[in-house]
Amino acid sequence: MNVVNPFKEKGIKIEKTYENWKKLAAKPYNPKTTSPFTKVRIILLNGVEFEANWYSHQFHRHCNNNDLRREIALIRRREQQQQKKIAALKPIEETVLQHTMGYEQLAVELTAILAQHVKDKYVKKALDFALLEDFDHVYRFGNLLEMDEGIKAETLLGCYTEIMPGRPTIAEHRYPADEIKKFINSESADLFTKLTVNIITAAEQQTMNFYMNQANFYKNELGRKLFSEIAMIEEQHVSQYGSLLDTNCSWLEGLLMHEYVECYLYYSCYEDESDEYVKEIWRNFYYEECGHLQKVAELLKKYEGKNWIDVFPCGGDFPELLKFGGNKEYVRKVLKQTGCHTADLEDYAKISDMPENANYFKYNTTVNKPISEVASHEVIEKHIKKYGEDYRFEESQNPIPTLRDRTQDNVDFARTLKK
Repeated sequence: MNVVNPFKEKGIKIEKTYENWKKLAAKPYNPKTTSPFTKVRIILLNGVEFEANWYSHQFHRHCNNNDLRREIALIRRREQQQQKKIAALKPIEETVLQHTMGYEQLAVELTAILAQHVKDKYVKKALDFALLEDFDHVYRFGNLLEMDEGIKAETLLGCYTEIMPGRPTIAEHRYPADEIKKFINSESADLFTKLTVNIITAAEQQTMNFYMNQANFYKNELGRKLFSEIAMIEEQHVSQYGSLLDTNCSWLEGLLMHEYVECYLYYSCYEDESDEYVKEIWRNFYYEECGHLQKVAELLKKYEGKNWIDVFPCGGDFPELLKFGGNKEYVRKVLKQTGCHTADLEDYAKISDMPENANYFKYNTTVNKPISEVASHEVIEKHIKKYGEDYRFEESQNPIPTLRDRTQDNVDFARTLKK
């Protein structure tokens, strides 16, 4: 790989990047012919722009220097435009539920990729843990998709991602305190680990926001309930991943990292992109983000007396780029090894090792009573009633024997002490 360093690129000055409405109205992709990985890259970069904007707004609200706030506003306005252009790539004819399948495919594939490359074992455990939950969400939404739209989800996912039960969604509802993990130390963590926790937090937050906003607009009650339930799990994931972020960074150091993450992802997606039209957008936005990054580096020097190299002691060269591809075997391995686990404060444990009085059981029972009205369970039961079995796309049997029955949804696995 050629050495690429966004601090040393010729970035575009912010004032030269603002576009008119016509240019912001990007040409939507063709949902029938576009690669599923192009779709997930669009969702990912839309989410990263959301995160950058909301971080900037929070910085703005905690800053008492109007000169600095004006500088931040210049960057934020263009990043808002970037987000609008990326969002416009989604075609009108792609339904909310079809688009949702892309969200969950992104969650599975991105998490699996990061988990296989991150060096920090604690961060890897967090990724592996949530991976199995997003994997199960693909299955739940896939069953709803066939019932409501008559579409088999593998046609949308390009058969890259299997569709079968993971850790059942009903088992994922945990006591809030169990989502809070240990935060990384930026001074000792390697660059890819820092990128990982920032990227996955942004991606999961985008999914959470999407479901929170879409839930009550869905066309039927079961779909509304399913979006609401899974939105709660995404909130848990955002809490888990967000708690991994280093809490000792200053606001400007955090802003510098956000801009670096954007540079890294735009360049990675540019290198990985198969759609030439979309590829050019990623290329242009990469150079714009280099300009943003270099501007924030100036602000860090001016207002905190720190050089960007103090935040990136490794020198700022990109580590291995993010590249999308199938991860079926990895997901299967993690499911077989840790499918029956739950969160236990700052760690994870087998559900069978949890004490009977653990907060998990009390909370899970409270929110899942009665079980017949839990949407993630109800959607499978209704699919079985309509078609005789659940909907799956699997290349071989589920690695968990108790999750192989296609005529009954398992509500005990990873949830109860029942053997």
